[in-house]
Amino acid sequence: MKSQDPKNLLRHYWGFDEFRGSQRAIIDAVLDGQDVLALMPTGGGKSICFQIPALAQDGLCIVVSPLVALIQNQVNALKEMGIKAVALTGGIGYDEVDQLLDNCCFGNYKFLYLSPERLRQDLVQQRIQRMNVNLIAIDEAHCISQWGHDFRPAYLECSLLRELLPEIPMIALTATATELVGNDIVANLKLRAPLLVKDSFSRGNIAFSVQWAEDKPYRLQQLCAEAGKSTIVYVRTRRLAQELAHYLTAAGHQTTFFHGGIPKSEKKRRLNLWLENEARIMVATNAFGMGIDKPDVGLVVHYQIPDCIENYFQEAGRAGRDGLPAKAVLLTNKTDKQQVKDQFLSILPNTEFLKKVYNKLNNYFQIAYGEGTDTTYPLNFHAFCDIYRLNSLLTFNALRILDQHSVVALTESFSQKTMVQLTVGKQKLFEYIERHQEIAPVLQTLLRTYGGIFDFETKINPFLIAKKSGGTEKRVLAFLKQLHKDEIIDYHAKESDLSITFLVPREDDSTINRFAKEVKERHRIKVDNVHSMLAYIDNDELCRNRQLLTYFGEKNTVDCGICDVCQSASASENGSFETMVDQIMQLLARKSRDSRTLVASLNFAEKQVLSGIRELLEEGRIAVNSKNEYEIV
Repeated sequence: MKSQDPKNLLRHYWGFDEFRGSQRAIIDAVLDGQDVLALMPTGGGKSICFQIPALAQDGLCIVVSPLVALIQNQVNALKEMGIKAVALTGGIGYDEVDQLLDNCCFGNYKFLYLSPERLRQDLVQQRIQRMNVNLIAIDEAHCISQWGHDFRPAYLECSLLRELLPEIPMIALTATATELVGNDIVANLKLRAPLLVKDSFSRGNIAFSVQWAEDKPYRLQQLCAEAGKSTIVYVRTRRLAQELAHYLTAAGHQTTFFHGGIPKSEKKRRLNLWLENEARIMVATNAFGMGIDKPDVGLVVHYQIPDCIENYFQEAGRAGRDGLPAKAVLLTNKTDKQQVKDQFLSILPNTEFLKKVYNKLNNYFQIAYGEGTDTTYPLNFHAFCDIYRLNSLLTFNALRILDQHSVVALTESFSQKTMVQLTVGKQKLFEYIERHQEIAPVLQTLLRTYGGIFDFETKINPFLIAKKSGGTEKRVLAFLKQLHKDEIIDYHAKESDLSITFLVPREDDSTINRFAKEVKERHRIKVDNVHSMLAYIDNDELCRNRQLLTYFGEKNTVDCGICDVCQSASASENGSFETMVDQIMQLLARKSRDSRTLVASLNFAEKQVLSGIRELLEEGRIAVNSKNEYEIV
């Protein structure tokens, strides 16, 4: 079949007359059979770079993508355009997988989307070799690099496609990759003399800013009110997503929240509310937004500090995809910096801790030296940590590292959570306790241990509850089921605990020594990532856009003119700082005011107003009164 013209396909399916950036150069290279590594910004149209060459030729394109939501969104979009596409993700039975693969072999399908884990199946590997494949696309390719911010061991399976289909061109795409990560992608995927395309990551329509605010909820509410457009607020915990959504709703904003613990049907409903602008603000944990095409987002707020610049830039880049002016604000205060270090750095296990956990695991299951290969055991994780007095977060991360390096294999069941929320008022609860004295210790321990259990669905630790209430975990779980049946709580429990398979014979320290250098290097990279993020926050002298682009290796950058740093410099040059100070004095001449009122009353950035207040305090022109308000001396 003769190749179809890419421009005609672009016009027919997407309604555009011209390609953007390097799209055409990438498509031409792929059609010529050349491998490609494409580094393109969020919203840069990466999917078109493999979808159009796949449509232009006879045959099918295999796409590997890390997130089920991302896969489903792209498959649905293709189907809506009348293009035959199929998704092969987790949770599909053998018979259905068999049928879907047959469809790809004989049903004139154009796209087969796979999660990387699927590539481990013999059935999948065998059928792929029988398909008429015209292109292999590896989306979010940074996941294959151990130096990247989102390394996923399963992504290493992607190199199998090169072995199964050695003559087929491969394209790897990502929106966040440093030079080191790019080199690792090329090596791990075995790309042959690839065309390296790197479009500028610059997003000239986004005004990046870091805003310091002691009262972060109030400042967030102000930002959302000022934006008046579709907004995403990123947080790190499910509970905070719910709390902030309730706060913003109470302040009069149409708000919803989104996180991994919400049922699938409810996720879809909330997403549609936001997509259709019925809920203008979405408060979400960090996975939200990938693969979602909403061009009119005018504001992205990071309410907490991300763990690395790559994640921050990708999430902030979901603003302004329509090319209109947009804002990306990172809200922070002094306590945030210590929290990010505690959350991301204090739970990184070093080599000695890995050796300790590995040794304790072998002792726990009484595995003799030189034995244990391919043996599987159920592991009560919390009991294991309690017996050996191990920090649970640090220990779980150690188990994940042992899993990544094929020392053990973990099941995914442990990632499921035990969630509880009280559904009755305090009076009814006390009446229930009076009638069920045997359950009273468990209920009282729940109330003492988890403060928000009346207001939010809360993750609990049944083992800890058992220990504190003087019972067994089995008894606690039985009581929770009874409370759920009696409609006192909502209760969602994991079905089983962690199970662990030992993949190599026990050799104690020498088992860990084989990859100790890699663990140390990964640890260093994570530390560097956090420090780079903190350096970005602290640097209020260099244009934010230039800081971000320099991080990704771009040179000869220019000031954006719209970020907080550029705006502050411009205000100083134009004498507006003095104007602002005069306006502060005029307001205080009428009556004393706190900093929040001053910021709200002036048409200047909060950072500038606080700087002006500080200067006036230092000069002794104003002072703080007993109400914590500023007044003229």
